[in-house]
Amino acid sequence: MTDQGVLYVIACGSPIARDVDVLVDLAQRDGWDVCVVTTPDGRKFVDVGELARLTGHPVRSAYKDPGDADVLPPADAIIVAPATVNTLNKWACGIADTLALGLLIESYGLGLPTIAVPYTNIAMAAHPTVQESVARLRSWGVDVVFGDGEVTLHPPGTGERHRASFPWRTVLDRLRSRWSAEAGRPPVG
Repeated sequence: MTDQGVLYVIACGSPIARDVDVLVDLAQRDGWDVCVVTTPDGRKFVDVGELARLTGHPVRSAYKDPGDADVLPPADAIIVAPATVNTLNKWACGIADTLALGLLIESYGLGLPTIAVPYTNIAMAAHPTVQESVARLRSWGVDVVFGDGEVTLHPPGTGERHRASFPWRTVLDRLRSRWSAEAGRPPVG
């Protein structure tokens, strides 16, 4: 069932990306047609073949060649999970040097509901640029699930140990609420 629309799940280079199939499954159960896009480093963490099998779409990580047809349907909404500090900072600066970033930059102009879930350690999260990037993205209407106990920040080098606490269901619930409000639809699920 795909009554919600097309959801792009963008996964960045983080141990949490190994579990992105959890989000794919939850989103499909909620009626989304899910497409997975990874950053080049995010691709190292995912099982590309399994995600393509689950979604029925190829997993994209690079821009297509000029003249090639798009292999993914256009997105109706985007979840960036996990989002790395690198992706957040480049996105907030308008840098589109990867397919994932290009899609995120474009999503603003298209008015797509977008949720980002940064996953980083305490030391990186404390950097002023990260805080500024989160604030900038939020000011543009991106729902950034970060801080205030929403995502566990961990000591450097311990991210793998906190995979089980990543809020996949919470993220999808936030998208459901936002999608319903913006599309004028009743919540599904």
